[in-house]
Amino acid sequence: MSENNQIIEKEVDDLVLQLLWGHTEDVQVDTKDFCDLLKHSLSLNTVEKKRVVDAVPTLSQFQFDELKKVFTEEREKFRELAKEHPEDIKKLVAKQQAEWIQLWDLYRAERANQEQEAEDTTKIDDIKANLWL
Repeated sequence: MSENNQIIEKEVDDLVLQLLWGHTEDVQVDTKDFCDLLKHSLSLNTVEKKRVVDAVPTLSQFQFDELKKVFTEEREKFRELAKEHPEDIKKLVAKQQAEWIQLWDLYRAERANQEQEAEDTTKIDDIKANLWL
């Protein structure tokens, strides 16, 4: 992995960790462990991982616990498969790493859209104010 990709991967890790702290106070989550499990999930694609992160504020303790359980079981199953099909698993891992970086792109695009919408709303409000609407 290139140095630039490592920097971006660290930024994605930091962003996702920050977003994982959005859970309610009555939910206990080891955010670093959960982030690691989510990041290295070989069965979820970028959009599905984003959906999990975006759902964090609404997830219950049970849902977090179940997701952690599923991610842990998945990791164990893929470790077993790696013994029989190492090349296939290497390809999945490479795909997972690229998709994790794509997650950063999704959040950056979303943030840019939100900023543009806010700017457009401000411009519309300014025009209305100038026209006494």
